Amino acid sequence: MSIEKKLDLVKIAPQAKPPVCKIMDYGKYKFELSKKEKEAKKKQKVINVKEVRLSLNIEQNDLNVKANRAITFLSKGDKVKVTLRFKGREMGYTKLGYDVMGKFTTLISEAGTIEKKPNLEGRNMIMFLTPKNA
Repeated sequence: MSIEKKLDLVKIAPQAKPPVCKIMDYGKYKFELSKKEKEAKKKQKVINVKEVRLSLNIEQNDLNVKANRAITFLSKGDKVKVTLRFKGREMGYTKLGYDVMGKFTTLISEAGTIEKKPNLEGRNMIMFLTPKNA
């Protein structure tokens, strides 16, 4: 029947008893599948993770500059990873690191929210922020 109609015979469920087959134009079917996949890719948004690095002894103006940079990342819809690195004997003052992260979050509060709270991992304190509209 498929040869008479000049179409392809496609096995839909080969494990079934008896096997289920369908007569169709396989090339057209594959083309439509690829078209649907391309449409789905157009609609999805890629979220990038941008990083802002801070230090323990950062001045207020430098903190404002870093916060403004993070706000621009958040306004574009990207996530922001805030990293605070401790050098040498600064490891004894991790509480000050939490204070710096707290100041940073107050500066960012209009543009984003905390996804993952500040957490100490080795010599780095890491926090993730997401855009507020998301």
